[in-house]
Amino acid sequence: MQSTEILSKFGPKLKGQLPGPKAKRIVEDDDRLISPSYTRSYPLVAKTGRGVRIEDVDGNEFLDFAAGIAVTSTGHCHPEVVAAIQKQAAELIHISGTDFYYESLVTFAERLSAIAPMPGPHRFYYGNSGAEAVECALKIARYHTQRQHVIAFFGAFHGRTMGALSLTASKPQQRRRFAPLVPGVTHVRYPYAYRGCSGGPQEEEAFALGCARYIEEKLFKTTLAPEEVAAIFVEPIQGEGGYVVAPTVFMQELRRICDKYGILLVADEVQSGAGRTGKWWAIEHTGVEPDIVCMAKGIASGMPLGICMTRADIMDWKPGSHASTFGGNPVSIAAALATMDILEREGIANAGKIGGQMLKRLREWPSKHSIVGDVRGRGLMIGIEIVKNQASREPAGEWRDRIVEVAFERGLLILGCGETSIRLAPALVVNEHEAAIALDILEECISSVESEYAESGALAGSAV
Repeated sequence: MQSTEILSKFGPKLKGQLPGPKAKRIVEDDDRLISPSYTRSYPLVAKTGRGVRIEDVDGNEFLDFAAGIAVTSTGHCHPEVVAAIQKQAAELIHISGTDFYYESLVTFAERLSAIAPMPGPHRFYYGNSGAEAVECALKIARYHTQRQHVIAFFGAFHGRTMGALSLTASKPQQRRRFAPLVPGVTHVRYPYAYRGCSGGPQEEEAFALGCARYIEEKLFKTTLAPEEVAAIFVEPIQGEGGYVVAPTVFMQELRRICDKYGILLVADEVQSGAGRTGKWWAIEHTGVEPDIVCMAKGIASGMPLGICMTRADIMDWKPGSHASTFGGNPVSIAAALATMDILEREGIANAGKIGGQMLKRLREWPSKHSIVGDVRGRGLMIGIEIVKNQASREPAGEWRDRIVEVAFERGLLILGCGETSIRLAPALVVNEHEAAIALDILEECISSVESEYAESGALAGSAV
């Protein structure tokens, strides 16, 4: 546990029962006016943010380990990002880079090209979100290859627009009542080795290889002609699917299959990119080079920006084939350039360092807590699996949701992902004290929920 002085400086500061009176009023108004399709885990009504701290409308201060769903990579309102936004907003907010030219589009593209996970030259498309980056990748893959089919994975989340949604296979509600979706998408199994295996690393490797080889050995021999497949879309670490890390052998096998059949490998780095894993791109941990990279979220510290990066020869479409009115607007690009400076200077290295410290502690939790079934991740992209039974790994989504709720009540902001996981994705500038306090609070919440369900009898027989 942290000292009183450190807790006072870096910990949450709560004034009373949550939500407070102002927050309650705003939540009631929101329920009346805002789309009910939004998913809210708890009644946080944010007012200001600095670093990894959020203050709500009632003056309560929280530790934010969700970072706006892994978006505020440099922390809330980093002064360098704020200054870049203010300066650019006073000069030029919009002109539309799809019809006119401005220098920062080129400047930022050159910066991205220098850190690309595949050899250059490269080309770039600017949009406003991760979904738009994925839409671009889907369209360019079909355009370039003149093939109609694509492959994606169960558990994947690629976005909510119709093309990206067609690739998404995370939760039924995301697709319910929106059919017919874009045709030509086939989903296959992602290597959830932590559930499917119990025999250690060798069995997990064989399981992962089997997931990849199913494409060639089953799909291509039964229902899907390989010469009609344009691309394979894969998250090197599944985000909404549960923060599941793709084994290196799995990624290598996908690359082999793509090379053999002339298929494009698309890395969706919307959540895992921009330094979150301790490298610029999560795929770099595997040594595999993609053909296309989709990025968004943390690349501009909260400003709307989505980017599709390809090998230059792939982006061969003609003028008018695809465009975006607001994509890559000057203010977002200014924020992104400032973000890159901060991440290169300190954020990426810090993500590797602090993430490693957190994972070391977290990996002890399955032996200490009967409802923690697995801990996984890279850098500051960490998933904690909550289960009813460690032997069967039976999912415990209700218990996970209760832990997230209790954490909010104690001043820690986290989110769930997948069927039954907790995700930890703080700003990449988080310090050791903030990380330690967050884990202290989270462990207390897990213990509290364990006690709640033990008292109810729900935990009977669930220990190792």
